[in-house]
Amino acid sequence: QGQFVESGGGLVQPGGSLRLSCVASGFELEGYAVGWFRQVPGEEDEGVACLRSLGNAHYTDAAEGRFTISRNDAENTVYLQMDSLRLEDSGVYYCKTQCAIRYRGGYTSEYNGLDYRGNGTLVTVSS
Repeated sequence: QGQFVESGGGLVQPGGSLRLSCVASGFELEGYAVGWFRQVPGEEDEGVACLRSLGNAHYTDAAEGRFTISRNDAENTVYLQMDSLRLEDSGVYYCKTQCAIRYRGGYTSEYNGLDYRGNGTLVTVSS
């Protein structure tokens, strides 16, 4: 059974940065789409950034230009560099074997048949 373990969250002031890590275990991440999702109480989970199986990156309009998703298949790890953080970026961030991004121009997704996700890491942006 595969799973992800996320780390790197914490408390940061508006304008600050965080780098989240997501280590996959029990399966090889290479060749699969993977996404970072944000969970906020009372709201639907939102995909904020993802990498398609062929490497294309996608972001929400709010994340574009501030967040960068990357992966190191040799380490079975996905990263999310978050810069210029805003109050509304707060939430629990988790990885999932799926790309699902809604942006102003439409919606993009990729699912390769795996249903793995982690428990997440908490990001709190507050002054």
